[in-house]
Amino acid sequence: MLLSEERHALAQAGARLAARGLVIGTSGNLSVRRDDLVVVTPTGGVISELTAEQMTVIRLEDGAVVDGDLAPTSEVPMHLAVYKATGTGAITHTHATTSTALGLVTDEIPLVHYTMLSLGGAVRVADYACYGTEALAALVVKALEFKQAALMRNHGSIALGSSLAKAVDNLELVEWAAQTYHQALLASAVTGRAPRELNQAEQEEVIMAALSSGYGTTKKIADTTAEGASGDAAEQTEQ
Repeated sequence: MLLSEERHALAQAGARLAARGLVIGTSGNLSVRRDDLVVVTPTGGVISELTAEQMTVIRLEDGAVVDGDLAPTSEVPMHLAVYKATGTGAITHTHATTSTALGLVTDEIPLVHYTMLSLGGAVRVADYACYGTEALAALVVKALEFKQAALMRNHGSIALGSSLAKAVDNLELVEWAAQTYHQALLASAVTGRAPRELNQAEQEEVIMAALSSGYGTTKKIADTTAEGASGDAAEQTEQ
């Protein structure tokens, strides 16, 4: 089976997103790229139930089917446009509830939590266009400029990643950010205080801290102990 590893990974990703409540029935589509080929979910497929054998392989250049028995997702134009514009490795798109809801009433999710910096900061909302069209693809590409995720007005959300696992993580982070901002807006109506956003200096501080500490990556206890010992030695030297 052509691109067997990618096909199995796509099936697992669909099951994970469904288990998290980010996918309902056939709503949404996923893809992962390998060189000049792209594995995509089929149109009309129940994302949580798709198997590796049901995935379709298409050409990045023109979307022509290379392998598979099922027609690819109707959002092929969007997936291909995003790959060509960004060079990303994988794309996840669903109709997650809170992301979709916020896309109806705002132009962005502002940077209200430092973890959103991994998405490129505030999450933009792409203007509406009919699903499956080149017009929608162009609007989504515009919203994704220098970003790893975007909302799609009257539609859903989309996230990118260097790997499929990262694209799934980013989509989950977008929905979490949407839920957090939504809750803040509800609280704001009671307190009269607008949700606070991180300012530029705070953003830069977070970025520097993350770079120096390797934030977001696992470490063995020995590694962190060594870092602490180095710090203690430095303090003793200074004294």
